[in-house]
Amino acid sequence: MKKNTIDIITLGCSKNLVDSEKLMKQLEKNGYKVTHDAEHPQGEIAVINTCGFIGDAKEESINLILEFCQAKEEGRLKKLYVMGCLSERYLKELQVEIPQVDKFYGKFNWNELLKDLGKTYEADGITGRHLTTPRHYAYLKISEGCDRKCSYCAIPIITGRHVSRPMEEILDEVRGLVAEGVKEFQVIAQELTYYGLDLYQRQMLPELVERMAAIPGVEWIRLHYAYPAHFPTDLFRVMREHDNVCKYMDIALQHISDPVLEKMRRHVTKEETFALIDQFRREVPGIHLRTTLMVGHPGETEEAFEELKDFVRKVRFDRMGAFAYSEEEGTYSAEAYEDDIPQEVKQQRLDELMEIQQGISAELSHAKIGQTLKIIIDRKEGEYYVGRTEFDSPEVDPEVLVKDEGQGLAIGTFYWATVVDADDFDLYAEIR
Repeated sequence: MKKNTIDIITLGCSKNLVDSEKLMKQLEKNGYKVTHDAEHPQGEIAVINTCGFIGDAKEESINLILEFCQAKEEGRLKKLYVMGCLSERYLKELQVEIPQVDKFYGKFNWNELLKDLGKTYEADGITGRHLTTPRHYAYLKISEGCDRKCSYCAIPIITGRHVSRPMEEILDEVRGLVAEGVKEFQVIAQELTYYGLDLYQRQMLPELVERMAAIPGVEWIRLHYAYPAHFPTDLFRVMREHDNVCKYMDIALQHISDPVLEKMRRHVTKEETFALIDQFRREVPGIHLRTTLMVGHPGETEEAFEELKDFVRKVRFDRMGAFAYSEEEGTYSAEAYEDDIPQEVKQQRLDELMEIQQGISAELSHAKIGQTLKIIIDRKEGEYYVGRTEFDSPEVDPEVLVKDEGQGLAIGTFYWATVVDADDFDLYAEIR
């Protein structure tokens, strides 16, 4: 057990990661040595930043907390703190069920941890983060919360209403991160397209992205988690006109069957969805679309599922993830519908959908053979340098593998590479 060392473990999404990075910076300013997601945590204090989105994520969070409780009981840990979405949502229950935890914090009051450790929270300029990512890219959170009321989603219950960060504050953070060597920004929010409505009474995402693109040193901007209804179409122009805005959009569509979309309370129709996809591809040539789909929502008939499969075959998404519906207490669907689709049917549908996508991904990857693409090198792994194109977000998307033949490639540097081979997901390339 290392004195004055704190281990922070982050579960869930990149929005949680940003909170952990802010906490790390504060702890370091107060004299602690801090590790993040260490393989073998050895600090005398541990902080677990939890996820509470769906059943599997909640289970993972609980299991990890119990693991650390055991370490505490065995004398390998002095103090254990828990923060994030799970404890925001189930604070009272967790305090009763797991009393070994010294204190639970929610998603927004984690800075109280410093006070409880006898330290002070220092406002630290704008960036105030210890980046856990490779230093050439960072996640940029532009808002919290969500005003959408999708039937299945517990996020608004956990995070509350949508709150945009002031634009100038975000732009200052970008400038600060550029000064620290960041070249690539993953712009994240629970719902990007809502940005600005609360502060400026209009959708301001296109203007924010355009102003970011004008900052010297910003080489790539990639957008995550958009919503299809009332999409701010001026964003198409911004993507077209600025080379450093990646031709990439992460837009969760969830389903295509009108009856299912209605039950999901998505406020968008099949016709509007197809029209939006068509507009993306027409107005931003070469754009890569990533989406997330859900199977097994109450009311999804075999016919609706067949419609979803046809949709995936027809649209041929460049990137796609999917998950099975899990009933979340407090959500509209938990109260209004019966979770009437057996788990094995949900799993079977999920497997079928992902198998279709795997074939599409393989075809799209192989179609890139012979193309020369701009890549950024993220790391060295075994005999390969591992990089990404503008169409690939870290952690979730395909990678580009370049065999190490003594080229001495630099991590965080851009190169032009010609694709020479491909498998179902990844590309193999040679530096031009």
